[in-house]
Amino acid sequence: MADISDVPNEPRRLDAIDRKILTVLQDDASLSVADIGDKVGLSSTPCWKRIQRLEADGVILRRVALVDQNKIGLGISVFVSVESSDHSDAWLKKFADAVSAMPEVMEFYRMAGDVDYMLRVVCADMPSYDIFYKKLISAVALNNVTSRFAMEKIKSVTALPVPPMPAV
Repeated sequence: MADISDVPNEPRRLDAIDRKILTVLQDDASLSVADIGDKVGLSSTPCWKRIQRLEADGVILRRVALVDQNKIGLGISVFVSVESSDHSDAWLKKFADAVSAMPEVMEFYRMAGDVDYMLRVVCADMPSYDIFYKKLISAVALNNVTSRFAMEKIKSVTALPVPPMPAV
């Protein structure tokens, strides 16, 4: 029987060390390979090879610096729900292209339930949001747009909770 990692187009199984590497990198991607290896119990070369494989497999998408939005003048976070009466592929492509090109949009989801799309938007202030809003509603025909302004960020993390190895 073939191992799942040998099957084309199937994701590789992550072992316990891969999972430790992901946890360490999500906490601090600026660590050297030697430091990461020390934390997960590997020498530098095997650790580097695992990181390279995780990147090649698309498990690690990229390594970035996290920036405090308030310290760069983006003091408003807005959750924008959008409803549309048009659900055609052509409409969605035009809408997705327009929204994806707007730098204020940090996240963009197609939803199930009572709203069709949800956006997380950051802006400097209310006039900036108004400019964004006008850009959004002029991009394509929309049925309803509802903006919810965050008063306080209580929890915000970027690290995914890496699941433990499945029991065998």
